[in-house]
Amino acid sequence: MASSPQPTSGDDAADRDGLRPGRVLVVGGSGKTGRAVAGALLRRGARVQVTVRPGREGTAPHGSTPVPLDLDDGAGLGAALRDVDAVYHLAPNVHPGEVGMAHRVAEAAGSSGVRRVVFHSVLHPNDPRMPHHLRKAEAESVLRDRIGDRLVVLRPAAYHQNLLDAVLTGAVTVPYSLDARFTNVDLGDVAEVAAGMLLSPGHGGEVHDLVGPEEMTTREMARTAVDVLGREVRARSIPLAQWSAGPGAALPTAARTALEAMFAAYDEDGLTGDPRPLADLLGRRPTSWAETVRRAATTSGTAGGPATLAVDPPTPRSTP
Repeated sequence: MASSPQPTSGDDAADRDGLRPGRVLVVGGSGKTGRAVAGALLRRGARVQVTVRPGREGTAPHGSTPVPLDLDDGAGLGAALRDVDAVYHLAPNVHPGEVGMAHRVAEAAGSSGVRRVVFHSVLHPNDPRMPHHLRKAEAESVLRDRIGDRLVVLRPAAYHQNLLDAVLTGAVTVPYSLDARFTNVDLGDVAEVAAGMLLSPGHGGEVHDLVGPEEMTTREMARTAVDVLGREVRARSIPLAQWSAGPGAALPTAARTALEAMFAAYDEDGLTGDPRPLADLLGRRPTSWAETVRRAATTSGTAGGPATLAVDPPTPRSTP
C-alpha cells in the first residue's frame, strides 16, 4: 500500500518540512543498495556521506565521504549524523538485530537536526511467514514512533538484480518453484525514488510500495533473458534442503533460517504487488526485466550466440 504525494509549492513544502536538501547520510552505503542510492544522490548533486564498518573506508562509493559506524552497537552514530540534513537507513540484509538498529538510529536522528529519514523496508512487511519481514515491520514502527512525519518508508519488491548475474552466466538455480510469480523491481528505479525522497520536500509521513511493472515467474524470466541475450539460459529448481546444505551452509544460522522461511513463502505464492505507485513516483513506466537484462548485457558484452532455453519441468512444492 502506498500513500499519494500531496501537491505542494516548493517554498511552502520546504518551510513546513524544514528540509534543506544537500547533505545526506546513507547508512549501509557500501552494499549493493547503498551504492545505488549513493550514486543516484551524487548524480543529483548531493553531498553524500556513507557509513562503513571501521577500517573499511576504502569500500565507500567513488565521490562519497566514508563515515565509520558500527551498527551493532551504534558506535559512531552521533558523529555520522552531525550536520546531516537527511538519512537513508538500510540495515544489513536479514540481520537479526535490525530492530535494535532501528532504535539506535531513531533515537539519534530524533534528537539531532536531521529533517528527513527514509527507511528501506520490504514489500509486505507484515507477512507472518517471513521473520525478517516482521522485523522490518517492527523497525518501521520504532522509527515512526520516534521520528513521526519526518519518516518516509519505502517497501521494495525483490530486485531484478538478484537473478541478473545468474542469467548472464547462463544458469539460474532457485530453491523454490520456477512457477512462483514475482513483480521484481529494478534497483536503479528504487535508488531514483530514494534520492527524490531524500532531496525533495513534501513527502513526510509517506509509505510507498516499489514494485516492478510486470508479473513473471522465474521460468518466464529465463525465457525473456534468452530472447534478450540470444543464447542459452538454464533455469532449475532445487529442493530447499539442498540449498540449505549447499549455498546456505556458509551463512550464519540466523540468516540461513530467515532465508529458508522466505524461500518457503516464495514457493507458496511468490512475491507480488501493485506497480502503479512506482510508476507515479517515477513519472514513467518502471524498468522492465528485459530492459535490465539488456542494459547489463550491453555493459558486460555477454549478448550473442544461439538462443535456447533449458528449463526443468514444473516443480512440486519444496519443504523446509
